[in-house]
Amino acid sequence: MGLDPGPPSDHERQTPDHEPPTDHDDGVTTLAKQGSITFVGNVVNGILGFAIVMLMTRFVSPSVYGLFVLATSVILFMQVFANLGLPLAIDYFVPQYLEDGERGKAKGVIVQVTATVLVTSSLVAIALALSARGIGEFFGEPSMQIALLFLAVTVPMLAIYNVLLTSYYSIKKLQYRVIMRDLVRPIVRFVTTAGFLLAGFGLLGLIAGYVVGLFVATAVGAAIFTYKAWDLLAADLEVVPAKPLVTYALPLAMTSVVFVLMGHVDYFVLGFFLGSDDVGIYRVGYMLGSGLMIIFNSLSPVFKPLIAESRDDLELVESRFRIMARWIVAITLPIAIVLSLGASSYLAVLYTPQYAAASTVVVVLASAFLFNVTFGGPDGSLLQGLGYSRLVFVNTLVLFGVNFLVSIALVPVIGIDGAAVGSAVALVLVGGLTLSELYYFDGIHPFTWDFAKVVTAGIPATIAGIPVLVVADSDLSIAVILPIAVVGTYLCTLVVTDAFTDDDVRMAGEFSPRLERWLSR
Repeated sequence: MGLDPGPPSDHERQTPDHEPPTDHDDGVTTLAKQGSITFVGNVVNGILGFAIVMLMTRFVSPSVYGLFVLATSVILFMQVFANLGLPLAIDYFVPQYLEDGERGKAKGVIVQVTATVLVTSSLVAIALALSARGIGEFFGEPSMQIALLFLAVTVPMLAIYNVLLTSYYSIKKLQYRVIMRDLVRPIVRFVTTAGFLLAGFGLLGLIAGYVVGLFVATAVGAAIFTYKAWDLLAADLEVVPAKPLVTYALPLAMTSVVFVLMGHVDYFVLGFFLGSDDVGIYRVGYMLGSGLMIIFNSLSPVFKPLIAESRDDLELVESRFRIMARWIVAITLPIAIVLSLGASSYLAVLYTPQYAAASTVVVVLASAFLFNVTFGGPDGSLLQGLGYSRLVFVNTLVLFGVNFLVSIALVPVIGIDGAAVGSAVALVLVGGLTLSELYYFDGIHPFTWDFAKVVTAGIPATIAGIPVLVVADSDLSIAVILPIAVVGTYLCTLVVTDAFTDDDVRMAGEFSPRLERWLSR
């Protein structure tokens, strides 16, 4: 850690004096501390992300924005082939090597993965640039060729970016990941995009903001990781066998291909059957509906390593799963209610009234995301932590097929709402599959009476929100009053039903001793 007098270094965290999570703690302290760090980062990133989209929708037309979404979807899909899923092996193997004191092997995993993805991503970037014209012709968007030529350079950057993210996950030092992903990248992207759009560059301005933001974030993230994890990087390198890395990562690589394609298939289907303006409108609705992911994304990076390091203790694994599932649904449910009831108003206020056409998209996706993130998340992070990488691949392959077929069938009939239904069916299916498989293979499930309390508290909260839609006289007033009514009623219901547990009290203590004393009464 050099001269940094702050929190313990990654080396100090791995010394014999460090105490691993105990059955009593159940990982609550780690989840609370690291989850709160990523939550703050996700909130900032979410606000800046919404600000960037608001900026784009006011300076360019839905068709130009939709074209940019299509181009970046192609990039994100191709970069999965570029990294071969290997970054996902970092936060699975590195925590185990560090737990066993094998720092040289932990370093070996990071170095081997980095070297490999640099080569493969460069080859994919070249292939993408050469095929840009054909891709543009397939979607009937000639301008996409220019966008892909400029964006191809981001494929190697995205590979290293993902390596850095999973490296931070593996050492459970997510505050540095927050700096790179949630602060530097969106801030630089917003400033760059705003400058180019004000100068009248249109599509090129959107591309410039994306490229510059990613480049600066990757450079800053690499510098911080080198400095903060120097003790790990300075260890004697021990080359680890490639077979375990590939055996674990290859199914996840195929899973990522299918999963990313599943996440972007809506845009591809809409771009094929409809126009780029529909892609742009749908993208805004999807982004608002997927805002529910903020809680899951805050806990998931630290949750997978916690599961990986205790995967042989199924009782502890189930305890941690129940804590995470309960926290996710408790915080996500009122957000889902607010978004579902006020979808049209939030779209009109945050963006422009023409994007209110995506209100049904928001309602459908918010409900699906709520169910999905509660039971393991869209990427099967719990199954990954338990080592079921092949099972995750099979699940995701089935999900992609369902999403694709439903979208293909419904988009020509009901437009963008059909794409939302396709995604929703897939999201609900992955949650149900994950839950069933966990119970079948390991007897694990999240259902307890405490879990039921936080779910049923959503009923009076929904009832309290409906009158706001009738009484409020404008979209702005609905957007302001609705969350107050829903969240206030939800919290009161939790208090009345005595829904707060000892784990909640311990978690609250990580934020505020006063709040901990109040909850423990």
